Amino acid sequence: MPHIVLDRSLNLFDFSILFKPTFQKFPLIKISDMYIDTRGSTALFSTVVIDDSHHEFFIQLISGKDRTTIRLLPLSDPVKTDAVKQSLANLYFKILECYPDINILQSNLWDYIKSDIIQ
Repeated sequence: MPHIVLDRSLNLFDFSILFKPTFQKFPLIKISDMYIDTRGSTALFSTVVIDDSHHEFFIQLISGKDRTTIRLLPLSDPVKTDAVKQSLANLYFKILECYPDINILQSNLWDYIKSDIIQ
């Protein structure tokens, strides 16, 4: 499962104020709405990707005690095309814009992120 693990917990309520929908023209990647659970530990982002086919799914952001994970919501489980994987990286870049001091602890999407791992 494609994922990116960040080195700190995010306040998802604060991030929801900073979050702006993202749009990439080719391949088409649109991350539009953010939904947060009542505890503020999980957020879902409605995502549409159009490459060779049409994918509608949710990206899940899980904020734990000392880390945050970006992954595909298992229930929506789209085909893991390059554009679907790129959508996760696009959300990471949106987070990085808001929190420039955040680092990646672990990922299997390095080709989409082009960054060094922090250990």
